Amino acid sequence: MDTTLTQSAASSSADLGRRVRAARLALDLTLEHASHVCGVSRSTLSKIENGLMSPTFDVLQKIVAGLKIDLGELFGSTPKLDFGGRRALTRHGAGKPHAYRGYEMELLATELAHKAMLPFLVRITAHSVDAFDDWGRHEGEEFIYVISGSICLHTELYTPTHLGAGDSLYFDSRTGHFAVSTSKEDAVVLWMSTGAAVPGTFEAAEPAPPPSKPPRSKKKLPAA
Repeated sequence: MDTTLTQSAASSSADLGRRVRAARLALDLTLEHASHVCGVSRSTLSKIENGLMSPTFDVLQKIVAGLKIDLGELFGSTPKLDFGGRRALTRHGAGKPHAYRGYEMELLATELAHKAMLPFLVRITAHSVDAFDDWGRHEGEEFIYVISGSICLHTELYTPTHLGAGDSLYFDSRTGHFAVSTSKEDAVVLWMSTGAAVPGTFEAAEPAPPPSKPPRSKKKLPAA
């Protein structure tokens, strides 16, 4: 992931918004109806469509579920349908960029549809819990492998967990979570997710109450 990712990720918001709108209109849904089937507020959906907001991974999951599309389609790929012996090669720096609240991501293998795993290369730009105003949470399970730097993973159920280069962690995505870099430089991790982000394995979610905010007591990171 090179230093041009921030610029390209920021510029992709408008393109992503146009694709969300196109997917909604293809289903002949109003913003109000799409808001209901995606479980995302109307104002949030409108801001995303107009390129005014970069959605979190949690929100992206809800959108692809509600609009019944593949995640790769939102980033300009034309995913190939499932067939035996398939594979996907992503060259260095060729992933689809997306950035939001403390993470700069490259989506990998976006040309394959209906994947059991969603792989990301993530630069964690957040160095403090103040970068987050709520927990990340969604259906499925996740795996993090630290490639460089060090991180602290905060969750609802466990004490903050410190991971260095070569360390990994597997956890339930339904548990509120977020990660911050504890190294001087931004940490880079391989982050993989499974579950409801895979179209065809779930029904569109009904609107749910917003996730709880992180406890104020966690605003101060433990020593690295």
